Amino acid sequence: MPRVETRRFPNLTVLSHPLIQHKLTILRDKRTSTRDFKQLVNEIAMLMAYEVTKDLPLEPVDIETPLEKTTGSQVAGKKLTLVPILRAGLGMVEGISQLIPSARVGHIGLYRDHSTLQPVDYYFKIPSGEADRAFFLLDPMLATGGSAVAAVSALSRAGAQKIRFLCLVSAPEGVKAMLDAHPKVPIYTASLDRELNAKGYILPGLGDAGDRLFGTR
Repeated sequence: MPRVETRRFPNLTVLSHPLIQHKLTILRDKRTSTRDFKQLVNEIAMLMAYEVTKDLPLEPVDIETPLEKTTGSQVAGKKLTLVPILRAGLGMVEGISQLIPSARVGHIGLYRDHSTLQPVDYYFKIPSGEADRAFFLLDPMLATGGSAVAAVSALSRAGAQKIRFLCLVSAPEGVKAMLDAHPKVPIYTASLDRELNAKGYILPGLGDAGDRLFGTR
């Protein structure tokens, strides 16, 4: 697959770990079953979370091992909060939750109007203490950027100050829209794909992530 130039997108990180790229290739394959697609999304999300959380702040904590007292480290601040954009973002929650079982989960309901390609919101619920929490906003696809921009805007209006956006595949148009609207929000993706088609789908992409996750059309 041809590589897309990434240096013109500040705050964009393409996670090129070999296991992420291997699993993403299988995920793209139209022959991949719903069961395997769901499992692969879980696994890729977990691998991405491992990379994205490597700079979380730590604080010391005193514990007692079976042999003696010692000082260890724990993640500082309020619990990390995962916020999937419904419905496709739900597929990424379980994988990250396996890595960070203490994470809280909020939900943002958005869908894209297929005639206008604009986001329509219908649900918003996140844990309290927004200003002190680190939010991971989850959506497998960053296509036009409309839903992502709307979701970040909703979190910001609610008081969230630390937001990171995680997606599996992205298009240059969507990345640009996100960075134009929210230049300080880091974007993490497994692949920056070539472009969008006339219907707003990512090329080469992986199809409709929600339909492939839930076996719908």
